[in-house]
Amino acid sequence: MTTKTPSTPDTPRLAKTTTGTPVSTLPLPENIARALVLIGATTALIGTFLAWTWTTDFPGDLTVTGYPGGLQLITLTGAALTLLFTTAGYRPPGLGWLLPGGTNSPVLLLTLGVLGSTGYTMGAISDHLGGIVNLEPGAWISGIGALTAAIGALGLPSDTPDTETTNPWQRLRHSLKAPPPPPAKQLPAAVEILIIAASFGIGLYVFAYGIDAYTELFIGFLITTGFGATALHRAGLIPRLNTLTAKHRNVTFTAAIVAAALFPFTQDSSAYALIGVNILIFATVALGLNVVVGLAGLLDLGYVAFLGVGAYTAALVSGSPASTFDVKFPFWAAVLTGAAASLVFGIVIGAPTLRLRGDYLAIVTLGFGEIFRITMNNLNGSAGPDLTNGAQGIPNIPDLELFGWNLGVEHDVLGFTLSRPANYYLLMLLFTAVVVLVFRRSGESRIGRAWVAIREDETAATAMGINGFRVKLIAFALGATLAGFAGSVQAHVSYSITPEQYLFANTVPPNSAFLLAAVILGGMGTISGPLIGAALLYLIPAKLQFLEDYQLLLFGLALILLMRFRPEGLVANKRAQLEYHETDQLDVPDQQKLPEGTVGVSKAGA
Repeated sequence: MTTKTPSTPDTPRLAKTTTGTPVSTLPLPENIARALVLIGATTALIGTFLAWTWTTDFPGDLTVTGYPGGLQLITLTGAALTLLFTTAGYRPPGLGWLLPGGTNSPVLLLTLGVLGSTGYTMGAISDHLGGIVNLEPGAWISGIGALTAAIGALGLPSDTPDTETTNPWQRLRHSLKAPPPPPAKQLPAAVEILIIAASFGIGLYVFAYGIDAYTELFIGFLITTGFGATALHRAGLIPRLNTLTAKHRNVTFTAAIVAAALFPFTQDSSAYALIGVNILIFATVALGLNVVVGLAGLLDLGYVAFLGVGAYTAALVSGSPASTFDVKFPFWAAVLTGAAASLVFGIVIGAPTLRLRGDYLAIVTLGFGEIFRITMNNLNGSAGPDLTNGAQGIPNIPDLELFGWNLGVEHDVLGFTLSRPANYYLLMLLFTAVVVLVFRRSGESRIGRAWVAIREDETAATAMGINGFRVKLIAFALGATLAGFAGSVQAHVSYSITPEQYLFANTVPPNSAFLLAAVILGGMGTISGPLIGAALLYLIPAKLQFLEDYQLLLFGLALILLMRFRPEGLVANKRAQLEYHETDQLDVPDQQKLPEGTVGVSKAGA
C-alpha cells in the first residue's frame, strides 16, 4: 500500500505540533509582563474608589470618593476579574480550575475590555462636560492603570506555539487564541447541577443589570461583557459549562425557565418589562425561522409575514371595536386560530414555491412578505374589501383574561407588583418554552434528520429516498405555525397592529431582515443561538436610540465583523463550525503530540 506524498492535493493536512515557541505581541520578559498586569489592574481598581469628575451632570454620579458607581463599577468589575485570572495563571491551589483552557489569552482580553470601558468613560465625560479638564484624578489613575495592564498583557506569551513572525497584527491575533480545554474531571451530579443553576443565576443578574442601564452605562456594559464573555470562552469555562448543560439537558431547560421567570421580579420599571416581553416575542419568532433556515436550509426573506398573519387573525377575533368581525374568541381559541391561519398561508405559499432553490426561493419569499403588507394595507373598503382598516390597522385590542387573571392590570405576587408588561412577559415565556420544546423534539426526530440531510445536499438526500418537497413543505409549515403562535400574543401586547409593522427591514424589530440576522448572529441550527441573537438585536437598538439613522450603519458593520471572525454565530453548531473552519489546523497540546511521521487531519475531518 503506497503512502501519498505531501504534494498530493488531497493529502490530509499535517496536524500542527508544538515545535514552535510561544510568541508575544510585545517583546517583554514574562515575569515583567505579568507584574505589569497585576500592577495596572490593581491601579485601575483603586482609581474607581476616587472621584472621576467634579459634577453630577454626567450620569451615574462619579463624584463620590470611596463609593464607586455607574461606569466606575464596570471598570472595577473588569479589573477584579483581570486580577483573579492573572493570579490563577500561577496555578495556585483552588484557582487552577478557572483556566482549563488558555492562561494568557483570557488575561489579554480582560485587560483590553478594561481599557476599552475606561477609555470610553473618560471620552464620554470629556464630550458630555466639555473637555478633559472635567476629569478628576481618579479617572486618570484608572486610565493609566488600564493602559499599563494592557501593555503587560500584550507582553505575555501566547497560549499556543507558533512559527516565527514579525507581523505585530498576526502576533496579536495569535495571542488571542487558546488551546481547547482538556477533558474535565467527573464531578458529582449534585455539584454539576449546582454549577448550572449558579450560571443561570449569574446570567439573570447580568441581563437584568444591562437592561436596567442608562445609555452611557449600557455602552460600557457592552464593551466589558463582550470582552469578558470571549475571555471566559478562551479560558475554557464556557466550553465546560456547555458540556454540563448537554449532559443535564432537562435540568438546564428548567433552570433557564426559572431564571427567565424571575426577571420581572428584578425590575421596578414597566418599560424594562415591556422590553423583556418584546424580546421573547422576537426570540420565539426567530426560533421558528430557525426551523426553516437553520434546520432545512431554506432562505426565507418574508418570514415576518407569518407573524403578521397570526397577529391580524388574533386581532380580528379579539372583540376589538375596530374589528370587522363581530366575534370574541377566548384566548386559547384565538391562539389556535392565529396559528392555523399561519399554517394555511405557509402551505399555500410553500406548495408552489418550494420546488425552487437558493436565490430564486429567497426572491419569492421576499415578494410574499411585501404582498402580505400591501394586501393588508389595501383591505380598507376602498381599494379592496373592508377587512383590516387599511393603513389604520386594528386598534384598541382588549387585554387578555386567563382563568380570572386580567393581564391588563397590576397584581401583587409575593410582595412584588407585576405590571401589565410583566403579566404578558410571563405568558410569552410559557409560549417560548412550548416553542423550544417543539423545536427540540422536531430537530431530534426522523423528520429533523431529513431536514438536515436536505440542507447539506438535497440531491444526495433525494437519492437516499427522502421526499425533498414534502420535507421542505413540513419545515415551512411548522415555521409559519410557530410565527403565528407568537403573533397572537403580539397583537394583545401592542394594543394595535398596522401593516407598517411588518416591513422587510426597518430600525424596529421584528422584521424579516432582523429575524434572519438573529438566526445567523446567534447560530443556525441551535436552540439558544437565536434566543441570544434576538435578545441582542432587540436590546441594543432599544438602548441606543440616540444613534437614530446610524443604527443600521453600525448594524451592518457589526454583521460584517461577525461574518469575518465568527461566521458560525455566537453559539456554534458543531457541523457549521467544522464547515466554516475546515482550513484551520489542529492545535495539539504537548501531551497530545502525534508520533513523528503521523499524518493528522483538519478540523473538517475530525
